[in-house]
Amino acid sequence: DVDLLDTLSELVVPEPWVTDELAFSPLPSQYPSAQSLPKLVVVYLPGQLFGAYEAGVLVRWGPISSGGRGNPTPGGHFNLNWRSAGRSSTVDPEWYLRWYFNFGNREGLALHEYSLPGLPASHGCIRLLERDARWLFEWGEGWTLDSDNAHVVKRGTPVSVVAAYDFDAPPPWRSLTWLDHVLDLPLMPSP
Repeated sequence: DVDLLDTLSELVVPEPWVTDELAFSPLPSQYPSAQSLPKLVVVYLPGQLFGAYEAGVLVRWGPISSGGRGNPTPGGHFNLNWRSAGRSSTVDPEWYLRWYFNFGNREGLALHEYSLPGLPASHGCIRLLERDARWLFEWGEGWTLDSDNAHVVKRGTPVSVVAAYDFDAPPPWRSLTWLDHVLDLPLMPSP
């Protein structure tokens, strides 16, 4: 998030730099528990990052900003539902949310583009960089509803929101030890 770079006291970059961004992901490149799923979005709250998997293979990852202390993003298993190229927030109509993909219809949770301040700061949604939000908007599959739009006929791409963010601990991504290992993801439940 270029607009926030000048506010940082430090910036950690890998050495050497390679062009394959997947090489820098703290998420595993293979997720055996998700091999049977055509697509899966993993949101790893402790590390404030997401990953997109196809048949258990990581195809994209990036930073996020999840719900703040007063409105934490709930963990659990969800599905992508409906999408909008842009809409105003129900919390504050002046906040325009681009590349919006709902995953918690009752809770009002979505993945969308918005500022990433380097910590959890949303009202429960998952904020993404513009490039990641647009990619996910095009890559993900929403639900299919019946002809009356009353019942879900087919669920959308699964979304697994893992663990919880520890608001009282230092951000883990500032630890070189944390950055230097691949995260363990929990087993996916059977479909």
